[in-house]
Amino acid sequence: MIFAVIMMLIVYALLVFYVGWSGYRGLGIKGNRIFLIAYSAILLLLSVSFILGRFGGGSAVLTIIGNYWLALFSLSLMILPVIHLIMLILRFTRLDRNKIRVAATTLTLVLLLGTLLYGSYMAYTPKVNSYSIKIDKSYKQDLNVVMFSDTHFGYLSGANHAKRLVKEVNALQPDLIIIPGDIIDDDLEIVEKKQIFSILSQLEAPLGVYGSLGNHDKFRGKMDELITAIETSNINILYDETIIIDDGIAIIGRKDYSEGERATTAQLAAELDQQMPIILLDHQPYEFAEAEQAGVDLLVAGHTHRGQIMPGNLITQRLFENDWGYLQKGSLHTIVSSGYGFWGPPIRIGTQSEIVQIHIDFNN
Repeated sequence: MIFAVIMMLIVYALLVFYVGWSGYRGLGIKGNRIFLIAYSAILLLLSVSFILGRFGGGSAVLTIIGNYWLALFSLSLMILPVIHLIMLILRFTRLDRNKIRVAATTLTLVLLLGTLLYGSYMAYTPKVNSYSIKIDKSYKQDLNVVMFSDTHFGYLSGANHAKRLVKEVNALQPDLIIIPGDIIDDDLEIVEKKQIFSILSQLEAPLGVYGSLGNHDKFRGKMDELITAIETSNINILYDETIIIDDGIAIIGRKDYSEGERATTAQLAAELDQQMPIILLDHQPYEFAEAEQAGVDLLVAGHTHRGQIMPGNLITQRLFENDWGYLQKGSLHTIVSSGYGFWGPPIRIGTQSEIVQIHIDFNN
């Protein structure tokens, strides 16, 4: 584990050097030692700001700077190799090298700014994705279910983002709202300070609002305190628990996969009437086969963000049986959301924040 962390830090340091050196060369300032020292100091501060903000006491300023640094850093790693390849090709022409450098620097800055604005739009402007499924069990009516995940409320996913969520969800007139985890982004204090739970209490659904916890739903106190805080928003947290609503639908909420010790889906469903529709909230999209064997009809999850920044989606596709969207596995319907919020850099490239609407037909 320690070796893996050291290797990751070495790779990160090399990539930071690549981005930093590219920026320094692009500016074309040579022989100015004071500028070089100042530039290096700023680069060093930026490169450790996210780590210090997250793990060094939770500084708001460092966390915000760190998140935007990650955005620029990630985009630079996408753009710079292409720019350098173009520059390499142009060196075989008679074009002035200084003009090539100026043009390359200008193009890089334009692409960075444009991609950052586009990524911010995709992160802060959710779309509604709708699915229609049929469950071969009886219930008195068809259901309009709205699901959202990975809100990651905190410093950059704040009150305005929460208000938009409430407005968008309520406009869909859901019968039931379900939230499979990562409601907050590791810091309960900032969420309470922004009065996020008060805003979320305005969510409306006749059958209620139910949620499970994710790997980022943590803080320095006891888990009971976190659950109590979230439930002030009228979100009923199911923490390895099962509930029957409206005398006809069972909802299971699992502890997050990262917690290690958690009940199996079979254990949580053991005493349920298998003729009853069963909905499972599990933050990370694992153990589909076990869910099907336990009689679950619909499994909803999040966690993957669909990679958030391409080509991250290629990685999540390899890691998860279903990393986004709909997949049927036997009698089990699975729907994985790309999430309403974001983690780290407040951008999305190749994916978009979303709210999921699920129309469920039964054998009425």
